[in-house]
Amino acid sequence: MTDQMKNDGHVWDNRKPTAQMLGRWQPWHAGHQKLFEEILKKTGQVNIMVRDVQGVDDNPFNFETVKKNILEALKNYQGRIKVTLVPNITNICYGRGVGYKMEEIVLDEKTQQISATKIREQMRKDGKLK
Repeated sequence: MTDQMKNDGHVWDNRKPTAQMLGRWQPWHAGHQKLFEEILKKTGQVNIMVRDVQGVDDNPFNFETVKKNILEALKNYQGRIKVTLVPNITNICYGRGVGYKMEEIVLDEKTQQISATKIREQMRKDGKLK
């Protein structure tokens, strides 16, 4: 289904059902990509929310860098994604049924093992990150 959605002329519409991805994306990696592709199947468009965390703990990348990396990785899904900066959201809370659901997407074990922390460590070893 996602292959059919690649650059198919879809135009973003805020009123259409939209899935949300919330994260730090420090950096965007193959696990995030696979997660995105599964989430996209839910509604056909995804708002990728980037937590404003540069300089907090081990989060070296600023929003513009994260956004650029995401847009490059998802260039084949133009019109189906929006990348937005949000506060450092740490809790998602809701009351009664309010018209949306919280859903965990479980990917294969190999993908689950991908770690941005390990990627940053390797980037530091390679001199690509301070």
